[in-house]
Amino acid sequence: MNSIGEKLLNLRKGKHLSQEEAADKLGVTRQTISKWETEESKPDFDKVEAICNLYNITPSELFGVKETKEKKETKEINNANSTKKALGISGGILLYFIAVAWMVVSVAAFKINPVLSVGIFLTICGIATFIIIYVCLVYKKEKLIEEKVKNLVQKSICDCLAAVTCVIYFIISFMTMAWHITWLIWIIYALVEEIVKLIFVLKENQNEE
Repeated sequence: MNSIGEKLLNLRKGKHLSQEEAADKLGVTRQTISKWETEESKPDFDKVEAICNLYNITPSELFGVKETKEKKETKEINNANSTKKALGISGGILLYFIAVAWMVVSVAAFKINPVLSVGIFLTICGIATFIIIYVCLVYKKEKLIEEKVKNLVQKSICDCLAAVTCVIYFIISFMTMAWHITWLIWIIYALVEEIVKLIFVLKENQNEE
């Protein structure tokens, strides 16, 4: 079984990278790369993800941990669930856009009764919300430590987005006093939040592939 140093050396050569180039991509010095490859030191924990991304391998492959049949099956299920989750969120986002488009054109262009228009709008939004919540609850995946960190990053982004949206909502509402219209800002917020979630899901799928 090859040591970590030998693996890192072979992986770097397989990518046709010099020690300087690998060091630049990983944010370390050339001497650090040399020490890793000669077993004088081992990569720090915070560099493992960067190394795996650079060489397109998993931490298990780097450290020589064999995947059991159960783990492989779990990984396959997680991949399938992530794909279904991405499709579900995409469908929900599309329905939100359709709902907004309907609200804009139904009264002005089609002269539909405003009450009926709002009812249809809320129905479409309700269906979109149901789809998104459903796929998020049903198509879960087992969380690893690095995935939990990514989830914290995603939550922080969504929390900041909600705070900024709230400030913008109140500023615009008090300046225009158009409270009957400015609530649409929250629909835009919901769309942006779901797009952020979709980006994270697609990134997870890409990393797993």
